Amino acid sequence: MILLVSCYELGRQPVGVAKALAALERAGFETAVQDVSVERLSLDLVRKAEMVFISVPMHTALQLGVRVAARVREQNPRALVAFFGLYAALNREHLLERHGDFVVGESDEALVALAAGQAPAGSQLPRTRDATVPSRAALPPLPKYAQLVVCGGEKRLVASVEASRGCKHLCRHCPIVPVYGGKFVAVPVDAVMADIEQQVRQGAQHVSFADPDFLNGPTHALRVARELSARWPELTYDATIKIEHLLQHRTILPELVKHGLLFVTSAVESLSDRVLVALGKGHTAADVPPALQAVRDAGAELRPTLLPYTPWTALDDLPRLFDFALEHELVEAIDPVQYSLRLLLPPGSLLLQGSPPWLREFDAQAFTYRWEHGDPRVDALWRASSQAVHAGAGFDELCAIVSRQPRRRTARRREVPRLTEPWFC
Repeated sequence: MILLVSCYELGRQPVGVAKALAALERAGFETAVQDVSVERLSLDLVRKAEMVFISVPMHTALQLGVRVAARVREQNPRALVAFFGLYAALNREHLLERHGDFVVGESDEALVALAAGQAPAGSQLPRTRDATVPSRAALPPLPKYAQLVVCGGEKRLVASVEASRGCKHLCRHCPIVPVYGGKFVAVPVDAVMADIEQQVRQGAQHVSFADPDFLNGPTHALRVARELSARWPELTYDATIKIEHLLQHRTILPELVKHGLLFVTSAVESLSDRVLVALGKGHTAADVPPALQAVRDAGAELRPTLLPYTPWTALDDLPRLFDFALEHELVEAIDPVQYSLRLLLPPGSLLLQGSPPWLREFDAQAFTYRWEHGDPRVDALWRASSQAVHAGAGFDELCAIVSRQPRRRTARRREVPRLTEPWFC
């Protein structure tokens, strides 16, 4: 029996392990699945398993995944342990050295080969036009996962779906870039609809698209949105879209909203052009207000994500984020954790090139390279903000940490749709 373990996918019902499960089932393997983000790892299943495949699509999942691997080694030392997903590909050497027997990237074919006793070979990326419909029947039910909160506090069950994988952009801090190298793979519309349908049958009223950027292929995105609306006109959805794409494709935003787009998550990251250039984001600080307005004019909301703490951050950059949120009525649209996030540097990051002076050693437990800011006051503010967020601080408390003068919240409070699990890597 092969045990598949999902560790964390932003609080949503996992896509990665569901796709792997479908591929293995189709190949005739006996499988079991667990999601340790919402349920306790079954030691009985661990002891029965001949192989344990651990899904680590993001940094938090990887940190949980190595704990699962250690538990497997303790309870069933004969089982083969394999890691798969984006962060498995990034951390291949370290995982093989310390934590597992095999590492597979995002290729379900490679997982099937491994299950058949063959060494995975060739590309570690998903197939072009992969029509595999994720298998979700054995996963914990949707009420276990993050839900949508709309005006008035009403909660709705959420489906998590991929319409594409990878990304055509080369943002220098993005963990997708070292693995995909500017490529992305569209999921056939029929496969996307089949995945949505099985989650609608579980009670989903909203769809969260897990694509790194929903508008990497705008024509494909429109086909998906139109078909979604045609089949389930009552469904709403959210998607992640780059600032530059919101501007480049602003003319299609009203149609996306017509077909159910409720809000957009967009990686603003910083309001400093110095930082944005260093990260290779593809937008400027001046691009953010018109992108915000384009989304609002279309009838949706923008939920910015931030990366306040980088080696290029200046002290004055930090209060500017709070001023911007107040000026543009975004206080309720930005989760407090966003004001405390610090740059992660996984193996393979483009930012490691050239051995920059702020770079330090690789932290094997944290799966990131350490770095120190040239101004120790910036690192001190990060530590204080991070501790405050863990203690439950909100906008006002976090603003007070980085600002010499308190900001007055004169703007009206706005109700903004959100998911109950904040978005961050």
